[in-house]
Amino acid sequence: MIKAGIVGGTGYTGVELLRLLAAHPDVELSVITSRGEKGTKVGELFPNLRRRIDLVFVEPDDALLKDCDVVFFATPNGTAMKSVPMLLEAGVKVIDLAADFRLQLTGEWEQWYGMPHACPDLLTEAVYGLPEVNREAIRSARLVANPGCYPTAIQLGFLPLLEAGVIDPQSLIADAKSGVSGAGRKAEVGILLCEASDNFKAYNVPAHRHLPEIRQGLTLVTGSPVTLVFAPHLVPMIRGIHATLYATLTDSSVDLQALFEQRYASEPFVDVLPPKSHPETRSVRGSNQCRLAVHRPQNGKTVVVLSVIDNLVKGAAGQAVQNMNLMFGLLESAGLDGIALLP
Repeated sequence: MIKAGIVGGTGYTGVELLRLLAAHPDVELSVITSRGEKGTKVGELFPNLRRRIDLVFVEPDDALLKDCDVVFFATPNGTAMKSVPMLLEAGVKVIDLAADFRLQLTGEWEQWYGMPHACPDLLTEAVYGLPEVNREAIRSARLVANPGCYPTAIQLGFLPLLEAGVIDPQSLIADAKSGVSGAGRKAEVGILLCEASDNFKAYNVPAHRHLPEIRQGLTLVTGSPVTLVFAPHLVPMIRGIHATLYATLTDSSVDLQALFEQRYASEPFVDVLPPKSHPETRSVRGSNQCRLAVHRPQNGKTVVVLSVIDNLVKGAAGQAVQNMNLMFGLLESAGLDGIALLP
Protein backbone atom coordinates (compact mmCIF):
# COMPACT_ATOMS: atom_id res chain seq x y z
CA MET A 1 0.00 0.00 0.00
CA ILE A 2 1.15 3.53 -0.76
CA LYS A 3 1.39 5.64 2.39
CA ALA A 4 -0.03 9.06 1.53
CA GLY A 5 0.03 12.33 3.43
CA ILE A 6 -1.92 15.50 2.74
CA VAL A 7 -0.69 18.91 3.86
CA GLY A 8 -3.61 21.31 4.07
CA GLY A 9 -6.58 19.00 4.29
CA THR A 10 -9.38 21.43 5.16
CA GLY A 11 -9.84 23.29 1.88
CA TYR A 12 -12.07 22.11 -0.96
CA THR A 13 -9.23 20.42 -2.85
CA GLY A 14 -7.98 18.85 0.38
CA VAL A 15 -11.32 17.26 1.25
CA GLU A 16 -11.71 16.12 -2.36
CA LEU A 17 -8.34 14.41 -2.09
CA LEU A 18 -9.51 12.76 1.12
CA ARG A 19 -12.69 11.53 -0.58
CA LEU A 20 -10.82 10.03 -3.51
CA LEU A 21 -7.92 8.53 -1.56
CA ALA A 22 -10.22 7.00 1.07
CA ALA A 23 -11.69 4.81 -1.68
CA HIS A 24 -8.42 4.12 -3.51
CA PRO A 25 -7.57 0.40 -3.47
CA ASP A 26 -3.80 0.94 -3.24
CA VAL A 27 -3.53 3.84 -0.80
CA GLU A 28 -3.30 4.07 2.97
CA LEU A 29 -3.94 7.58 4.29
CA SER A 30 -1.27 8.17 6.93
CA VAL A 31 -1.14 11.89 7.72
CA ILE A 32 -3.56 14.79 7.33
CA THR A 33 -2.41 18.21 8.52
CA SER A 34 -4.13 21.41 9.53
CA ARG A 35 -2.86 23.92 12.05
CA GLY A 36 -6.31 25.40 12.59
CA GLU A 37 -8.09 22.05 13.06
CA LYS A 38 -5.35 20.24 15.01
CA GLY A 39 -6.90 17.49 17.17
CA THR A 40 -10.19 17.38 15.24
CA LYS A 41 -11.30 14.10 13.70
CA VAL A 42 -11.66 14.22 9.92
CA GLY A 43 -15.20 12.83 10.17
CA GLU A 44 -16.23 15.60 12.56
CA LEU A 45 -15.20 18.35 10.16
CA PHE A 46 -16.38 16.53 7.05
CA PRO A 47 -19.38 14.30 7.89
CA ASN A 48 -19.32 12.65 4.45
CA LEU A 49 -16.08 10.94 5.54
CA ARG A 50 -17.44 9.47 8.79
CA ARG A 51 -16.59 5.77 9.10
CA ARG A 52 -14.28 6.08 6.08
CA ILE A 53 -11.32 7.96 7.59
CA ASP A 54 -10.28 7.61 11.23
CA LEU A 55 -7.44 10.14 11.11
CA VAL A 56 -7.16 13.25 13.25
CA PHE A 57 -5.81 16.51 11.88
CA VAL A 58 -2.27 17.22 13.11
CA GLU A 59 0.17 20.07 12.72
CA PRO A 60 2.65 19.67 9.85
CA ASP A 61 5.48 17.51 11.16
CA ASP A 62 8.58 16.73 9.10
CA ALA A 63 9.10 13.37 10.78
CA LEU A 64 5.55 12.22 10.01
CA LEU A 65 5.65 13.46 6.42
CA LYS A 66 9.06 11.87 5.73
CA ASP A 67 7.53 8.51 6.64
CA CYS A 68 5.11 8.78 3.69
CA ASP A 69 5.63 7.48 0.17
CA VAL A 70 3.88 10.48 -1.35
CA VAL A 71 2.80 13.84 0.03
CA PHE A 72 0.13 16.03 -1.55
CA PHE A 73 0.19 19.76 -0.87
CA ALA A 74 -3.30 21.28 -0.97
CA THR A 75 -2.03 24.56 0.41
CA PRO A 76 -1.89 28.23 -0.56
CA ASN A 77 0.76 29.32 -3.07
CA GLY A 78 4.17 29.64 -1.46
CA THR A 79 3.73 26.90 1.14
CA ALA A 80 4.91 23.72 -0.56
CA MET A 81 8.21 25.15 -1.78
CA LYS A 82 9.40 25.53 1.83
CA SER A 83 9.09 21.80 2.56
CA VAL A 84 9.62 20.08 -0.78
CA PRO A 85 13.46 19.97 -0.73
CA MET A 86 13.43 18.18 2.63
CA LEU A 87 10.85 15.65 1.45
CA LEU A 88 12.64 14.92 -1.81
CA GLU A 89 15.89 14.40 0.07
CA ALA A 90 14.09 11.85 2.25
CA GLY A 91 12.92 9.97 -0.84
CA VAL A 92 9.29 11.10 -0.65
CA LYS A 93 7.46 11.86 -3.88
CA VAL A 94 5.57 15.14 -3.94
CA ILE A 95 2.50 16.37 -5.82
CA ASP A 96 1.81 20.08 -5.37
CA LEU A 97 -1.74 21.21 -6.14
CA ALA A 98 -0.80 24.88 -5.81
CA ALA A 99 1.30 26.92 -8.23
CA ASP A 100 4.74 26.71 -6.62
CA PHE A 101 6.28 24.58 -9.39
CA ARG A 102 4.06 25.19 -12.41
CA LEU A 103 6.18 27.88 -14.08
CA GLN A 104 9.66 27.04 -15.33
CA LEU A 105 11.19 30.51 -15.12
CA THR A 106 12.00 31.88 -11.65
CA GLY A 107 11.60 35.52 -12.65
CA GLU A 108 8.19 34.90 -14.19
CA TRP A 109 7.02 33.00 -11.12
CA GLU A 110 8.16 35.77 -8.78
CA GLN A 111 6.54 38.41 -11.01
CA TRP A 112 3.12 36.72 -10.98
CA TYR A 113 3.10 35.48 -7.38
CA GLY A 114 4.83 38.41 -5.71
CA MET A 115 7.32 36.51 -3.54
CA PRO A 116 10.82 35.04 -3.92
CA HIS A 117 10.92 31.35 -4.75
CA ALA A 118 12.39 29.23 -1.95
CA CYS A 119 13.89 26.54 -4.21
CA PRO A 120 14.21 27.86 -7.78
CA ASP A 121 16.57 25.02 -8.68
CA LEU A 122 13.59 22.64 -8.57
CA LEU A 123 11.46 24.58 -11.08
CA THR A 124 13.14 22.93 -14.06
CA GLU A 125 13.02 19.46 -12.47
CA ALA A 126 9.32 19.58 -11.60
CA VAL A 127 7.15 17.79 -14.16
CA TYR A 128 3.98 19.57 -15.20
CA GLY A 129 1.25 17.08 -14.34
CA LEU A 130 -1.00 17.11 -17.39
CA PRO A 131 -0.99 13.36 -18.21
CA GLU A 132 -2.38 13.86 -21.71
CA VAL A 133 0.88 15.65 -22.55
CA ASN A 134 3.54 14.52 -20.07
CA ARG A 135 2.49 10.97 -19.17
CA GLU A 136 5.93 9.36 -19.59
CA ALA A 137 7.76 12.11 -17.71
CA ILE A 138 5.25 11.86 -14.87
CA ARG A 139 5.95 8.13 -14.50
CA SER A 140 9.57 8.81 -13.52
CA ALA A 141 9.03 12.10 -11.65
CA ARG A 142 9.66 12.69 -7.98
CA LEU A 143 8.04 16.17 -8.05
CA VAL A 144 4.86 16.91 -9.99
CA ALA A 145 3.27 20.33 -10.40
CA ASN A 146 -0.44 19.64 -10.63
CA PRO A 147 -2.05 21.93 -13.24
CA GLY A 148 -4.57 24.60 -12.38
CA CYS A 149 -8.25 24.09 -13.15
CA TYR A 150 -8.63 26.70 -15.90
CA PRO A 151 -5.32 25.62 -17.51
CA THR A 152 -6.49 22.00 -17.63
CA ALA A 153 -9.77 22.76 -19.41
CA ILE A 154 -8.19 25.28 -21.79
CA GLN A 155 -5.08 23.34 -22.75
CA LEU A 156 -6.99 20.11 -23.42
CA GLY A 157 -9.28 22.09 -25.73
CA PHE A 158 -6.53 23.80 -27.74
CA LEU A 159 -3.96 20.96 -27.84
CA PRO A 160 -5.20 18.97 -30.87
CA LEU A 161 -5.46 22.11 -32.97
CA LEU A 162 -2.00 23.42 -32.08
CA GLU A 163 -0.32 20.02 -32.38
CA ALA A 164 -1.77 19.63 -35.89
CA GLY A 165 -0.82 23.20 -36.83
CA VAL A 166 -4.27 24.01 -38.21
CA ILE A 167 -4.92 27.27 -36.31
CA ASP A 168 -3.17 30.60 -35.98
CA PRO A 169 -1.39 30.49 -32.58
CA GLN A 170 -1.70 34.28 -32.37
CA SER A 171 -5.52 34.15 -32.43
CA LEU A 172 -6.37 32.25 -29.25
CA ILE A 173 -9.26 33.33 -27.02
CA ALA A 174 -10.37 31.49 -23.88
CA ASP A 175 -13.71 32.60 -22.43
CA ALA A 176 -14.00 30.50 -19.27
CA LYS A 177 -16.49 30.22 -16.39
CA SER A 178 -15.96 28.66 -12.98
CA GLY A 179 -18.09 27.64 -10.05
CA VAL A 180 -17.53 29.39 -6.73
CA SER A 181 -15.54 26.53 -5.17
CA GLY A 182 -12.68 27.57 -7.45
CA ALA A 183 -12.15 30.55 -5.16
CA GLY A 184 -11.37 28.26 -2.23
CA ARG A 185 -12.90 27.63 1.18
CA LYS A 186 -12.60 31.01 2.81
CA ALA A 187 -14.76 33.83 4.09
CA GLU A 188 -14.71 36.51 1.42
CA VAL A 189 -17.47 38.94 0.50
CA GLY A 190 -17.40 38.30 -3.25
CA ILE A 191 -18.15 34.60 -2.82
CA LEU A 192 -20.86 34.84 -0.17
CA LEU A 193 -24.20 33.33 -1.22
CA CYS A 194 -25.95 36.70 -1.42
CA GLU A 195 -23.14 38.11 -3.59
CA ALA A 196 -22.56 35.19 -5.97
CA SER A 197 -26.09 33.81 -6.35
CA ASP A 198 -28.20 35.15 -9.24
CA ASN A 199 -25.12 36.94 -10.54
CA PHE A 200 -22.58 36.54 -13.33
CA LYS A 201 -19.36 38.47 -13.65
CA ALA A 202 -15.90 38.48 -15.18
CA TYR A 203 -12.84 38.99 -12.99
CA ASN A 204 -9.06 39.45 -13.35
CA VAL A 205 -9.35 39.88 -17.11
CA PRO A 206 -6.18 42.04 -17.41
CA ALA A 207 -3.93 39.57 -15.58
CA HIS A 208 -5.15 36.28 -14.11
CA ARG A 209 -2.41 34.16 -12.49
CA HIS A 210 -3.31 31.16 -14.63
CA LEU A 211 -2.47 33.07 -17.82
CA PRO A 212 1.31 32.43 -17.80
CA GLU A 213 0.73 28.75 -16.98
CA ILE A 214 -1.61 28.31 -19.95
CA ARG A 215 0.68 30.27 -22.26
CA GLN A 216 3.68 28.22 -21.15
CA GLY A 217 1.93 24.92 -21.89
CA LEU A 218 0.64 26.00 -25.30
CA THR A 219 3.99 27.51 -26.25
CA LEU A 220 5.73 24.21 -25.52
CA VAL A 221 3.35 22.57 -28.01
CA THR A 222 3.92 25.07 -30.82
CA GLY A 223 7.62 25.72 -30.20
CA SER A 224 7.04 29.47 -30.36
CA PRO A 225 5.08 32.01 -28.26
CA VAL A 226 1.30 32.07 -28.55
CA THR A 227 -1.01 35.03 -28.10
CA LEU A 228 -3.86 34.23 -25.73
CA VAL A 229 -6.71 36.37 -24.43
CA PHE A 230 -8.04 34.77 -21.24
CA ALA A 231 -11.28 36.03 -19.69
CA PRO A 232 -12.37 34.16 -16.52
CA HIS A 233 -15.88 34.49 -15.09
CA LEU A 234 -17.61 33.51 -11.85
CA VAL A 235 -20.96 31.73 -12.19
CA PRO A 236 -23.43 30.91 -9.38
CA MET A 237 -22.78 27.21 -9.05
CA ILE A 238 -20.56 25.22 -6.70
CA ARG A 239 -18.53 23.02 -9.05
CA GLY A 240 -17.56 23.08 -12.68
CA ILE A 241 -15.63 24.90 -15.37
CA HIS A 242 -16.91 25.62 -18.86
CA ALA A 243 -14.30 26.97 -21.28
CA THR A 244 -15.40 28.28 -24.66
CA LEU A 245 -12.30 28.49 -26.84
CA TYR A 246 -11.88 30.35 -30.13
CA ALA A 247 -9.15 30.29 -32.77
CA THR A 248 -8.72 31.13 -36.45
CA LEU A 249 -8.31 28.18 -38.81
CA THR A 250 -5.35 28.18 -41.18
CA ASP A 251 -6.31 24.87 -42.81
CA SER A 252 -9.94 24.82 -43.87
CA SER A 253 -9.69 21.26 -45.19
CA VAL A 254 -9.12 19.66 -41.77
CA ASP A 255 -11.74 17.30 -40.35
CA LEU A 256 -11.96 18.79 -36.86
CA GLN A 257 -14.09 16.02 -35.39
CA ALA A 258 -11.71 13.32 -36.59
CA LEU A 259 -8.73 15.33 -35.36
CA PHE A 260 -10.08 15.48 -31.80
CA GLU A 261 -11.30 11.89 -31.78
CA GLN A 262 -7.91 10.59 -32.93
CA ARG A 263 -5.94 12.76 -30.50
CA TYR A 264 -7.87 11.55 -27.46
CA ALA A 265 -8.83 8.04 -28.59
CA SER A 266 -6.69 6.35 -25.93
CA GLU A 267 -7.17 8.89 -23.14
CA PRO A 268 -9.19 7.47 -20.23
CA PHE A 269 -10.33 10.88 -18.95
CA VAL A 270 -11.01 12.89 -22.11
CA ASP A 271 -14.32 12.32 -23.85
CA VAL A 272 -14.84 13.83 -27.31
CA LEU A 273 -18.57 14.17 -27.88
CA PRO A 274 -20.32 13.59 -31.23
CA PRO A 275 -20.69 16.43 -33.77
CA LYS A 276 -23.03 19.30 -32.81
CA SER A 277 -22.82 18.44 -29.10
CA HIS A 278 -22.77 20.93 -26.24
CA PRO A 279 -21.14 19.49 -23.11
CA GLU A 280 -22.60 20.47 -19.74
CA THR A 281 -20.74 20.95 -16.47
CA ARG A 282 -23.20 18.68 -14.66
CA SER A 283 -22.11 15.80 -16.92
CA VAL A 284 -18.67 15.81 -15.22
CA ARG A 285 -19.63 16.79 -11.66
CA GLY A 286 -17.70 14.65 -9.20
CA SER A 287 -15.79 12.83 -11.95
CA ASN A 288 -12.27 13.06 -13.40
CA GLN A 289 -13.58 13.52 -16.95
CA CYS A 290 -13.00 16.35 -19.39
CA ARG A 291 -15.70 16.46 -22.04
CA LEU A 292 -15.02 18.26 -25.32
CA ALA A 293 -16.99 19.29 -28.37
CA VAL A 294 -15.61 21.02 -31.47
CA HIS A 295 -17.60 23.30 -33.79
CA ARG A 296 -17.00 25.34 -36.94
CA PRO A 297 -19.92 27.81 -37.03
CA GLN A 298 -21.31 28.49 -40.50
CA ASN A 299 -18.34 26.55 -41.89
CA GLY A 300 -16.28 29.69 -41.43
CA LYS A 301 -12.71 30.44 -40.40
CA THR A 302 -13.32 30.28 -36.66
CA VAL A 303 -13.15 27.04 -34.71
CA VAL A 304 -14.99 26.88 -31.38
CA VAL A 305 -14.09 24.26 -28.76
CA LEU A 306 -16.28 23.61 -25.72
CA SER A 307 -14.48 22.08 -22.74
CA VAL A 308 -16.00 21.13 -19.37
CA ILE A 309 -14.43 19.71 -16.21
CA ASP A 310 -15.13 19.54 -12.50
CA ASN A 311 -12.67 22.10 -11.14
CA LEU A 312 -12.15 20.10 -7.93
CA VAL A 313 -11.56 16.74 -9.63
CA LYS A 314 -9.94 16.83 -13.10
CA GLY A 315 -9.06 20.43 -12.27
CA ALA A 316 -7.34 19.54 -8.97
CA ALA A 317 -7.63 16.46 -6.72
CA GLY A 318 -8.62 13.89 -9.34
CA GLN A 319 -5.78 14.87 -11.63
CA ALA A 320 -3.42 14.70 -8.63
CA VAL A 321 -4.53 11.11 -7.98
CA GLN A 322 -4.16 10.34 -11.69
CA ASN A 323 -0.57 11.63 -11.46
CA MET A 324 0.08 9.57 -8.33
CA ASN A 325 -1.12 6.45 -10.13
CA LEU A 326 1.39 7.10 -12.92
CA MET A 327 4.24 7.86 -10.50
CA PHE A 328 3.75 4.54 -8.70
CA GLY A 329 3.11 2.35 -11.72
CA LEU A 330 -0.56 1.76 -10.93
CA LEU A 331 -3.47 1.57 -13.33
CA GLU A 332 -3.98 5.20 -14.32
CA SER A 333 -7.70 5.09 -13.57
CA ALA A 334 -7.31 3.46 -10.12
CA GLY A 335 -9.63 5.16 -7.64
CA LEU A 336 -11.02 7.43 -10.34
CA ASP A 337 -13.79 5.36 -11.91
CA GLY A 338 -16.59 7.32 -10.28
CA ILE A 339 -19.48 8.35 -12.52
CA ALA A 340 -20.63 11.97 -12.56
CA LEU A 341 -23.57 12.88 -10.32
CA LEU A 342 -26.95 13.62 -11.88
CA PRO A 343 -29.09 15.55 -11.29
